[in-house]
Amino acid sequence: MFLAHRIRLDPNNVQATHFARAAGTARFAYNWALTEWERQYELCKADPSLPKPNEAALRRQLNGIKREKFSWMLEVTKSAPQIAIMQLGRAFENFFAKRARYPTFRRKGRDDRFALSNDQFRVEDRYIRVPKLGWVRMREALRLTGRILSASISRSASHWYVSITVDTSDPSLPPTENQGVVGVDLGITALATLSTGEKFAGRKALRILLGRLRRLSRNLSRKDKGSCNRAKAKLKLAKLHVRIANIRRDSLHQLSTRITRRFHTIVIEDLNVKGMLTNGRLARAIVDMGWTELRRQLEYKSAWRSGQVVVADRWHPSSKTCSSCRYKMETLELNMRHWTCPGCGALHDRDVNAAINLKNMAVSSTVSACGGEGAGLVSKHEAKPSPMKQESDSNPSYG
Repeated sequence: MFLAHRIRLDPNNVQATHFARAAGTARFAYNWALTEWERQYELCKADPSLPKPNEAALRRQLNGIKREKFSWMLEVTKSAPQIAIMQLGRAFENFFAKRARYPTFRRKGRDDRFALSNDQFRVEDRYIRVPKLGWVRMREALRLTGRILSASISRSASHWYVSITVDTSDPSLPPTENQGVVGVDLGITALATLSTGEKFAGRKALRILLGRLRRLSRNLSRKDKGSCNRAKAKLKLAKLHVRIANIRRDSLHQLSTRITRRFHTIVIEDLNVKGMLTNGRLARAIVDMGWTELRRQLEYKSAWRSGQVVVADRWHPSSKTCSSCRYKMETLELNMRHWTCPGCGALHDRDVNAAINLKNMAVSSTVSACGGEGAGLVSKHEAKPSPMKQESDSNPSYG
């Protein structure tokens, strides 16, 4: 299993300057390779006898000319430009496989990062040794054990971080308390509602800090481009964006850990987040909740504890169906948070009812199929010796 541990670095001014130089070298190599790729591809279309561009050939081409044309590249580790071109090759592979868009040029300030291969650095206690720089202090020691594969150093606002990828065995976490199956309904008013009746409100960091975010954005727009004051205002705004992201990430980690620690089987909806974002009134609130990240965390943390995450079909009417008598409402407006079942007269909380239906669907499907997947289930994520990198799919309902 490949796991990555992201650790904040504590460099001095000289080391931070070296990081910025290495990130600039990686960015230049990436943009140079992208330009060359496009140029060689046009020549290939004009003359089919010419070889098509590829990342291995571009790396050899850069190695042949960098001592004469780009001698400043020698001041940093050779991994920075080489791995950047390899990343461009993977970007084109994803583009041709229709998994991603066409690669774009990297920008200074947004793509400040470079990577190191496992033979180019060493980690000891709370220090990492970077080639041509020396030992750099980390804020904490590496918590993962196993074979170190690579490291990526990046800047977020004014701080530098290193993400170290390790090939390790399954994490030694205790199994779940096995409180059975739980349905989890995601929403805006409450981030997650469990079939047990528990509700967890989201931190809503963006909503709370939106006034300050707007003020700093206006302040930045008034500064002259290229001025020192604009750079200071830009840094303040970047720090606030990082703070919002960190608050959201911390709350999601606490919630996902709490759920996966208690329940062996977790049932969630297949939310159509991309489609929901077309609703201008709810888009900001949806983004502030972080549903996609919560699903990703539930999947890999559940697998670590030998549990499973079951994803319900996006068209499953969990909110409109009575969890007591299975009566299905024709329509249920979004603003109706409580409703009374015409069939049995039961009073339902919309979110709790949806969570109970998700749980019942998983239980009934398992029983009827004798271990197989029922018609209302689209996937099950169980413990596997592989990285838990799951993309979020969708559901048309908002809550």
